[in-house]
Amino acid sequence: MEAPSTAEDIRVVNEKYHDVAADSYDAKWGIDFGEPGQQQVLTKLRKVLGKRLDEGFERSLEIGSGTGYFSLNMLQAGVIGAATCTDISPGMVATLRGNAERLRLDVETVVTGAEELPFEDASFDLVLGHAVLHHLPDLAQAFAEFERVLRPGGTVVFAGEPSRYGDRIAQLPKRGAGAVAPVWRWAMRARAAGALGNGHGGSQGHHEDHRLEQFVDIHAFSPGDLADVARGAGFEQVNVRGEELTANWFGWTNRALEATAEPQDVPWGWRQYAYRGYLVFQKLDETLLEGRLPAAIFYNLLISARKPA
Repeated sequence: MEAPSTAEDIRVVNEKYHDVAADSYDAKWGIDFGEPGQQQVLTKLRKVLGKRLDEGFERSLEIGSGTGYFSLNMLQAGVIGAATCTDISPGMVATLRGNAERLRLDVETVVTGAEELPFEDASFDLVLGHAVLHHLPDLAQAFAEFERVLRPGGTVVFAGEPSRYGDRIAQLPKRGAGAVAPVWRWAMRARAAGALGNGHGGSQGHHEDHRLEQFVDIHAFSPGDLADVARGAGFEQVNVRGEELTANWFGWTNRALEATAEPQDVPWGWRQYAYRGYLVFQKLDETLLEGRLPAAIFYNLLISARKPA
């Protein structure tokens, strides 16, 4: 498959990838909608919003909501009053609706891209997203739309965006994992990815997911990149911060190993080790490294800004 060459091609590939990934997305990324998930989301947002998070938001719009990780956890935590969730992928929106029904949460869902939002001016107090900006072909147009649909004094916040330098550093654990993957699979008694192919065993979606995944990430940012895009759209009080360094190395090593195996062969004990270990390193980063080291070296960037009142 050739890499997409136009903005429309990029949108189509992103829609297909996220449709294929929707059913297994929460399990793949360890997404939680209980107390741990709420704490994860609120901790991330507090890093760039501070006390503004405690004031809460009446009406929010999430861009690229996926299965609802941020909005559903924020609703449960009482941080937002009413949530509208959008995604370019109908499959993701369907999974989100299922999660909302299971949690007995009322959420408005809309299938739409970010660069042309079907909402009236000044409709929301908060526009947010998680790991979505790096998928968008036209960031300037997207931020112009975020500014348009926000009320005066409203807030925009995005988390989980890959930093350019941090992304390069992340290649080291990925390559290391690739080198030891055969030994790891032997120890886990896991078959290599593709072993259940040709329609036997239901792994076709997993392989389509893996095939498209290489084409959906089109940006990695420096802190200045994100700040400039926000200011260019008219936002003020722009704040960019980095998070996750050692947690990134640990997490990408494990994910790269898991990607080489049939998903159902990865043991539950390993998944628990990977999840709990990630939390330990995440806490280490938050306590000792974030705020002391330059934002650019961390894997993830967070940005918040406000529309002038």
